[in-house]
Amino acid sequence: MRPIEPSNRILSLDILRGFSLLGIYIVNMISFHSPFLYYDPLEWWRFEEKTAYEWIEVLAESSFYPIFAMMFGYGLSMIRDRVIQKSENYYRVAVRRLVILLCIGCIHAFLIWSGDILITYAICGLLVLGFLKYSGKTLLFSGIALFLFPNLLFGLYLLWSALVSPNQAGIYADITNIQSSISAYGSGGLGAIMKQRLTDWLAVNGPDNLIFLIFGIIPFILIGAGASKQKWLETAKGDQKKWMVILCFSAAAGIFLKLLPIVLTENLAYQFIAEKMGGPVLSFAYIALILLITNWKWGAICLKPLAAAGRMSLTVYLLQSIIGTLIFYHYGLDLYGQVTIEDGTYLAIGIYFILVILADCWFLKFRYGPLEKIWRSLTYGSVFSKRKETPAYFIGNKYSK
Repeated sequence: MRPIEPSNRILSLDILRGFSLLGIYIVNMISFHSPFLYYDPLEWWRFEEKTAYEWIEVLAESSFYPIFAMMFGYGLSMIRDRVIQKSENYYRVAVRRLVILLCIGCIHAFLIWSGDILITYAICGLLVLGFLKYSGKTLLFSGIALFLFPNLLFGLYLLWSALVSPNQAGIYADITNIQSSISAYGSGGLGAIMKQRLTDWLAVNGPDNLIFLIFGIIPFILIGAGASKQKWLETAKGDQKKWMVILCFSAAAGIFLKLLPIVLTENLAYQFIAEKMGGPVLSFAYIALILLITNWKWGAICLKPLAAAGRMSLTVYLLQSIIGTLIFYHYGLDLYGQVTIEDGTYLAIGIYFILVILADCWFLKFRYGPLEKIWRSLTYGSVFSKRKETPAYFIGNKYSK
């Protein structure tokens, strides 16, 4: 077995991966420069910054990680098909690949930044491996059902609680952890930073949130795997009407749901509905938009640089964390708590496009990203050539240089 050749890559798949990294970084940037886990954002920031945060909340919050998760599932299904075609043991290859990803995630979470998502992706990937043998329709239906039913039930429960006890449905600040975060990241040494990093990781990934975290990722992996079996990306050029309908419906429904805590009143119920329902719905609008643009010749040319970031998404994701922590933590430029939402957003966008340019330059000489090279070599048990190769991307029903 060998990793997929550049000449067999799907342009829209790499663009969607690269595009999702932009939105993920914009959202994550808030956690790099402030104790975002522990405060109410609409109360923490001044009016001007509050407005900037609301834009991020509506357009980016919870709308980009589902894209990345779906593309993760899409890739898992593609690998399964390739391994089976080679008459190899799929579970051996997939488990090895995901265990390596789990190890990389642990290094990222505990030594770089607590907001790691790789651990969750690796665990969820291991949990769904046995289900990838089912048909595309079954995977799509299962993913949609796992997404809708738990979120609808819990959302209705929170709405009922808000009606019964409105004073207990608010979002409260954790003053102790706010002060601890500012002290550790803003002026603490490596020991204090590592201790706070572990506290932050447990706050998100602890037993209380684990079930929500897993069921927040697995549905999208299943949807992505089902879409892969039905060749959604490969046949998108012939289904433009379908994607236009998805774009219009998802954009309208997603923005409506995400505006609820801003337009009505901020409480846990509306916040949950906006993040867990509105965010993923809006992500389908982004996917549809990217596919429609990519299937237009000049649109594909304009977006093609994002594919470089998508091809080395693991490297770019980790570099985003390394750069973010070096800018804000005490062992770096020590700017924690000193950056506004607006400036942090501009910084995230600037860093992202610098990484896109560097990724594009990297592929002028190498075939794989640096971490992707290590990951693939460990997965397939051999070292592959680094020589340059101009990719012939699959667009619609044909390949194009």
